[in-house]
Amino acid sequence: MSITSAPRQTPRLLRDRSGTQRVTNIELFFDLVYVFAVTQLSHYLLGHADLRGALRAGLLLLMVWLVWAYTTWVTNWLDPDLMAVRLLLVALMLASLAMSVSLPRAFGDLGLWVGGAYAVQQIGRTVFMVIALRGHPLEANFQRILVWCVASSAFAIAGGLAHGNARALLWLGAVCVDLIGGLAGFYTPGLGRSRTSDWTIEGGHFAERCQAFILIALGESIVIIGATLTSKPVNAPNVTAFVVGFAGAVAMWWLYFDQSAEAAAEKIARSADPGRLGRSAYHLIHPVMVAGIIVSAAADDKVLSDPGVTATTATGWMILGGPALFLAGHAAFKFVVWRHVSWTRIAGIAVLALLGLAAKAIPELGLAACAAGVVAAVAACDRVPGVRPSA
Repeated sequence: MSITSAPRQTPRLLRDRSGTQRVTNIELFFDLVYVFAVTQLSHYLLGHADLRGALRAGLLLLMVWLVWAYTTWVTNWLDPDLMAVRLLLVALMLASLAMSVSLPRAFGDLGLWVGGAYAVQQIGRTVFMVIALRGHPLEANFQRILVWCVASSAFAIAGGLAHGNARALLWLGAVCVDLIGGLAGFYTPGLGRSRTSDWTIEGGHFAERCQAFILIALGESIVIIGATLTSKPVNAPNVTAFVVGFAGAVAMWWLYFDQSAEAAAEKIARSADPGRLGRSAYHLIHPVMVAGIIVSAAADDKVLSDPGVTATTATGWMILGGPALFLAGHAAFKFVVWRHVSWTRIAGIAVLALLGLAAKAIPELGLAACAAGVVAAVAACDRVPGVRPSA
C-alpha cells in the first residue's frame, strides 16, 4: 500500500513505497529470537501443565506477541536497510532475547527482566518513531501510542517488582492497556484519536510478517517432534507417535497456508483500510492460532514421551485444546477477512470437545491421532469463499 497523504518532505527513514515491499534479511534475523521465545513458552507449559500454568503461559505469550507485533507495525513503515533502523532492530533483539531467556522464571526471580524488557521495547521503539517521523502525519499517531506504552510499561515494571498473583494481574494490566489502546485508536486527551485509515501499512508485507510467526510456531512443533524421538528407542509406538505429531503439524500448516494465507494477503493488500484488517485479522487474532500451535507442540512432547499410557486430564486438554484453539483462531480469521462463518471449523471444535468427554479412556497416542485427523478433515473439507485453493 502507499501512504495516501504524503507530507511535504518524506522522513528519510521511511520505506520507498513505489514498488512491492519485501521482507528484508534483518527482519528475518530479528525473528530468530522469537523461535527461542516460542520454545521457552512450550517448555514452560510442559513444566506447568495445569490451569494456572496454562493461563500464565498464555499471558507470557501475549507479552511476547505484543512486543513482536508492535515492531512489525514499525518495520512496515521504516526501511530496515538503513543503518539507524537496523541498529534499532538489533537493540530490540537484545531486549527480546533477555525477555525470552527469562520466561521460564518469569514468575520467579526473573520477573523484573521480563517486565523491564517489555517496557524498554514498548517505550524505546515508540520514542524512536516519534523522532523519526517528525513532520509526518504518522507522528501524531505515535505520540498517542507513546502515552499508552508508558502506561502499559508502568504495569509491566510494577509486575516485575511484585510477586505471585499480583505479578500476573499487573502484567495482565500491561497487556490490556496495549490491546485496548489499539482498539480505542490510542485516544489521548489533547492529542485526539487515531483512525485505522491513518495506519497506512503495506498490507502484503504485514501479512507476510504474521505468516512468518505462524511458521516459527510450527517450526517449534517440528523441533520438538524430532528432538523427542532422538532420545527414545526406535520402536513401533514411538515411530507411530512421531508420524502422528508430524501429521498434526502438517494439517495445521495446510489449513492456514493452503487455504487462506495468500488470499488474505491479497485481500489486505487491496483493502482501502488495511490498518483495520491488520489490527483485527492479524494483530488480534493470530496469537490465538500461535497459542494453539504451542499447546499442540507441548502435547506432542507428552505423547512421544510415553505413547502407550492413557491420557491424564492435563495431557488430554493439551492434545485436544491445541487444535481447538487453532481452529477457533482460524475461524475468527476467516470471519474477519471474508465475513464468512466457517461451519467446518466450528464442527471440528465440537468434535474435539466430544473427544474430551472420553479422553481419560483413550491412550494418548490414539487421542493425538484423532485430534490430527480432525484438523486434517477440516483442511480437506473447507475452502476460502470465492477463491480457488492452491494445489
